[in-house]
Amino acid sequence: MINITLPDGSVRQFPKGTSAMEVARSISEGLARNVLSAKVNGEVWDASRPIEKDSTLQLLTWNDRDGKNTFWHSSAHLMAEALEAIYPGIKFAIGPPVENGFYYDVDPGGQQLSSDDFEKIEHKMLELARQGNEYVRKEVSKADAIKYFTEKGDEYKLELIDELADGTITFYTQGNFTDLCRGPHIPDTGKIKAAKLMAIAGAYWRGDEKRQQLTRIYGVTFPKQKDLTEYLEMLEEAKKRDHRKLGQELELFMFSEKVGMGLPIWLPKGTALRTRLEEFLKKEQIKRGYTPVITPHIGKKDLYVTSGHYEKYGKDSFQPIHTPKEGEEFLLKPMNCPHHCEIFGHKPRSYKELPLRIAEFGTVYRYEQSGELHGLTRVRGFTQDDAHIFCTDDQVKGEFLSVLELTRYVLEKLGFDNYTAQISLRDPNNKEKYLGTDESWEKAERAIIEATKEVDLETVTELGEAAFYGPKLDFMVKDALGRQWQLGTIQVDYQLPERFELEYIGPDNQPHRPVMIHRAPFGSMERFIGVLTEHCAGKFPLWLAPEQYVLLPISDKFIDYAREVESKLAEHDIRGFIDDRTESIGRKIRDNELKKIPYLLIVGEKEQEAGAVGVRKQGEGDLGAKSIGDFIGWFKGLL
Repeated sequence: MINITLPDGSVRQFPKGTSAMEVARSISEGLARNVLSAKVNGEVWDASRPIEKDSTLQLLTWNDRDGKNTFWHSSAHLMAEALEAIYPGIKFAIGPPVENGFYYDVDPGGQQLSSDDFEKIEHKMLELARQGNEYVRKEVSKADAIKYFTEKGDEYKLELIDELADGTITFYTQGNFTDLCRGPHIPDTGKIKAAKLMAIAGAYWRGDEKRQQLTRIYGVTFPKQKDLTEYLEMLEEAKKRDHRKLGQELELFMFSEKVGMGLPIWLPKGTALRTRLEEFLKKEQIKRGYTPVITPHIGKKDLYVTSGHYEKYGKDSFQPIHTPKEGEEFLLKPMNCPHHCEIFGHKPRSYKELPLRIAEFGTVYRYEQSGELHGLTRVRGFTQDDAHIFCTDDQVKGEFLSVLELTRYVLEKLGFDNYTAQISLRDPNNKEKYLGTDESWEKAERAIIEATKEVDLETVTELGEAAFYGPKLDFMVKDALGRQWQLGTIQVDYQLPERFELEYIGPDNQPHRPVMIHRAPFGSMERFIGVLTEHCAGKFPLWLAPEQYVLLPISDKFIDYAREVESKLAEHDIRGFIDDRTESIGRKIRDNELKKIPYLLIVGEKEQEAGAVGVRKQGEGDLGAKSIGDFIGWFKGLL
């Protein structure tokens, strides 16, 4: 017998070789019908795979990220089977799941393949899905794997096999299709009820522009047709909310090819919005004992060699800047934390100074591939709302709880009240990827887990998602369309203080290493504003809006009165402008509604005589007239 530990901590005994699906059936047939795969000792497996030893087990369904990934990976194989049936001789490269769906890179071998073919491919996929064929895993020798794909004439799979060790190779078969694959997969194709191919693009084999150009087909599938219908409706709404489109319409930011890809330029209105966000967080940080600092945009290469960032990311980052001095190299700053370590270490420290909290809106630079750049949410230069807390071991949990409270306050103030926190731990089976000792990792992971339990925070745990220097807590936020984004992050780090040899003198008059907590409630200003823009469809919270009102004189005769009103509102820090164009009032209302300005204030003869304004709320219409004094009082109450 073996012991199976379930997520609620309960332990059940089963015969050795029992599968996750059999465990699910022992709980309920309804649960078993929904199981797509299973997480065994932190690793995602086929639900049918035998479990041979005592293990932890999480049953994965469509509601779990790993469950969806399994579903979409299996759907990539189903699409490949359909493609092979329609286009004999087609060759296959790789077909992974992605954030929303999957893709497969294929070589059609001279056959024409375009979006015009999507409908017949979808039809074939669903025809095959209805057969309910099982996904069957088979371990094969390297020699047999080479023989199979040599006979098939697929040089892409042969190249992948060449890099694999004998004894680690598996095939998966469903219906008439066999693929080289580590898995895992869903139990059978019958679970796939709806399919939609989304796009077709070119992609170089292994991302190398000197290699063969392949055809990449993107698709998405669902266990119910209703889910696909809702997803397509969401995509239509997402197009309207796209921050790249709204950013241009609202004149928030721009990009310039002459400046460089992935380097956003903030326009006056976007700068006003961003500055207000920064001021909001700075005010909250000062309340909580943070001290602001400013560090340079570059640093000597040695700084990042010491921190470990160069070894991990140097090859994929901006290349070193060479100075006239021989052998001297600088890097564009990829992280703020090494600079903050130098601030801590620049003078002797006492335990009485701890916790030391230093904060910086620091701009960093990372060379993202051009194909991965996306508006503000994936850029090459971005500003982190970064802070680093240097504290004692005994202070870690309390500081972590304080940062948790601040992060939740920030998210909820901006309207993000639907979120979970992802506890990202190191991969216990691949510890060489990480810096530090088992003892320091266990302490850091325990501090995060205990803190989240103490405040009853809804969490999910992901193995292998930790930073290379420590575990972290990532806030996974759902926007108004139900899409999930990773925004704020908190990380516990025992490694950088060690690498920088940071010390403080304790009450025993002996030197001790501090612990370092990294935190960024927004994550980055660029990404946060991009997500916020889509979340609120450009209708920012009133306190944050770059322009809170626009004054609309009915004719030129009332522009002077509009200026009087503007002056009085400015005295109370109410932001806006006058639309003094020689257009009809109807046209002015329509145009300014599209600019998503919260309040439209109309002034004409009646309003001038009464010392009032006619108030319209964006998207809702006329709220009636208010005297200027009443409007100011009422408006301030909304903030």
